[in-house]
Amino acid sequence: MRKQLLAASIIALATSAAFAHEPGELILRAGGAHVAPNDDSSRISTTVTGAIGGTKATVNSNTQLGLTATYIVAPHLGIEVLAATPFTHTVKVKGLPDVPGLAPYSIANGKFADVKHLPPTVSAQYFFLDPQSNFQPYVGLGLNYTWFFDEHLTKYQKSLGFRNLSLSNSWGWAAQVGADVSIGNNLFLNAAVWRMSIDTKARATHNDIPGLPGTGLGRVKVDVDIDPWVYFVGVGYKF
Repeated sequence: MRKQLLAASIIALATSAAFAHEPGELILRAGGAHVAPNDDSSRISTTVTGAIGGTKATVNSNTQLGLTATYIVAPHLGIEVLAATPFTHTVKVKGLPDVPGLAPYSIANGKFADVKHLPPTVSAQYFFLDPQSNFQPYVGLGLNYTWFFDEHLTKYQKSLGFRNLSLSNSWGWAAQVGADVSIGNNLFLNAAVWRMSIDTKARATHNDIPGLPGTGLGRVKVDVDIDPWVYFVGVGYKF
């Protein structure tokens, strides 16, 4: 009898109307968002050398405050907007040859710059279970726009003649899986994972290294596929 009462209580909790994802409701979530690049890049190329074999650029991970808002437009269907505080990433380069007169130092290997980006994303979401369920797993598919800004070369790279770093903005797809779990009074816990398509072209100019005439490389560029995984854990409130 006790087991039957416990099972009945669990079923009643899972179907409570207090957590219904019904049309017209707005769901706000806030928490930690971690961007983990799954990066790949072309070879670095310059006006003087062309593409340089064995070279590449990499981007590190970063965690910021993530914010999402989902409007339920129909049973099982919502539209979500993802926002965040600006992510800051360190860009590194590898494989560039040593410069005569500066050995054993390479012209740019190691930390190259810090850049910031914002990845606003709009997705259509599908919720699998009954709208009354206290557990709401979902999937989403949408469009991402990534805005790169505040690019700063390191002092060392500037001392080697690099200037005018810029990264092109990016349009791409975004896919996600996630779940809401009720903790009562319209509050819930949320966990979600996105995979995003983010591609950018980094450009800079390289002048002669001070004291070494004729070492300037002209325009420097590299294509970088960042394509990150984005992990989110937070809390939410339903209006």
